[in-house]
Amino acid sequence: MNTPLLEIDNLHVKFARSEDEVHAVNGVSFTVHANETLGIVGESGSGKSVTLMSSIGLLRENGKITSGTAKFQGQDLLKLRPKQLEDIRGRDIGVIFQDPMTSLNPIMRIGDQIMEAMLAHQYCTRKEAYERTLQLMHEIGIPDPKTRMKNYPHEFSGGMRQRIMIAIALACEPQLLIADEPTTALDVTVQMQILALLQELRHRRGMSVVMVTHDFGVATNFCDKIIVMYGGQIMEAARTDDFIRQSVHPYSIGLKRSIIEVGHRGKAIVPIPGAAKAITESPCSCPFAPRCTFASERCHREMPMLRDFEKDHQIACHHAEEVVALAN
Repeated sequence: MNTPLLEIDNLHVKFARSEDEVHAVNGVSFTVHANETLGIVGESGSGKSVTLMSSIGLLRENGKITSGTAKFQGQDLLKLRPKQLEDIRGRDIGVIFQDPMTSLNPIMRIGDQIMEAMLAHQYCTRKEAYERTLQLMHEIGIPDPKTRMKNYPHEFSGGMRQRIMIAIALACEPQLLIADEPTTALDVTVQMQILALLQELRHRRGMSVVMVTHDFGVATNFCDKIIVMYGGQIMEAARTDDFIRQSVHPYSIGLKRSIIEVGHRGKAIVPIPGAAKAITESPCSCPFAPRCTFASERCHREMPMLRDFEKDHQIACHHAEEVVALAN
């Protein structure tokens, strides 16, 4: 099998607080191969964004990676000096952040912000960067790019600002694109336009994409593989087709039941009872056990390991076979 483009192995991340510490990521492992898309799904606070951002050196001051590796093309990013990491981030790994309005510089023209990445990484000359910026703006659907590149972020709509973020992320032709909630706060129509644009650009460039989202619809329509996270751990991982056909983990099933689907008018939404809580001690049990209807004494005293359930389908649940039997 080909060497993975990105390989996260047994990653642990903690955040210090005044009274305690939060175990945000607890032994997460996964791979992303060339020209592959991975969707990481889960509630807010499940560790999705922290897993990716910590691996590329974008961690808050009170955050600390305590163990694990994050290899990009075989090179462990966690062992690189800040300058070495900066050379990779933005050039070989592009990032689309959650909120374009806070991510874009409000006092800097859009064209200069797109050119900045190319010039900082010495990707091309200033003249070439200017021409490439016009090309990128045209490619992402910004009309009259020569005029619009002189505008400031507040002169663009939310959807157009997100397109600008995509242009900045793609400026240096990255091999891997990390899209952190790229459709948050956008209306449904604009969401679909952004996803269609990302899909088109991905196929055209042959790059890999990791999509962080809380929206199953976004993940299943865009990604080849799905990972479901909860409490800083992977609960389930599968090829998208297999995941749609048969979700196994009680948390995955609960998330799918709580979604409003088109054509299911009158169907009751079944929320997951309780709420996710910050993990302030080293986890030693299933983090979902307090909210799970299948939980047993074993779940409260023994952490389930991620294991093979079927080919290309992994699960972290002591009662997976029981869950499937009841579902059928």
